[in-house]
Amino acid sequence: MWQVLTAVFAVINMVIFIQPYWIGDSVNTPQAGYFGLFHYCIGNVITGELVCKGSMFDFGSIPSGAFKTAMFFVGISMLLVVGCCVCFSLFFFKNAGTVYKICAWMQLASFATMSCGLMVYPDGWGSPEVKRLCGERTDSYTLGNCTIRWAFILAMISTMDSVILSFLAFTLGYRQDSLLPDDFEAGDKPGETEKE
Repeated sequence: MWQVLTAVFAVINMVIFIQPYWIGDSVNTPQAGYFGLFHYCIGNVITGELVCKGSMFDFGSIPSGAFKTAMFFVGISMLLVVGCCVCFSLFFFKNAGTVYKICAWMQLASFATMSCGLMVYPDGWGSPEVKRLCGERTDSYTLGNCTIRWAFILAMISTMDSVILSFLAFTLGYRQDSLLPDDFEAGDKPGETEKE
């Protein structure tokens, strides 16, 4: 069950990183638009068409240094969770308690980096591109006429998920250790015991 939840959590982290719907227009904004970590679209006032810019491979196209920093932290968080899923293969080579603890530390690190990304991202709301969409009242940590979108909310929920999954992994790891015989070293493979 923990492995399935971790795999789902990894997919959620990828969606959070890729989707550009962190903040966006509301009924009070003059045109449509939305911003993500690196990709954003703003509607043309005359034609109404969305003009999209930004790429994770072109740092110059990202509208704010805070967005670049948030992209880095959220990207690291995503890589840590994907790395945790890769660590599932260690269950065949190491004892389960050790693997659970490795994954628990990775999930705690994912919590820390995602939290940093969430705290830094609103600092970029004062950039000219965001002000153009959200109005002049927009500033760092003040969203003006725009609203928070579902990807930002999902990122906040994912921080709670990572803490819950890491505590569950720690519990499973220590429980596995308590099931081992006394002469079994924590780093041994299953089936190996200390030779006298």
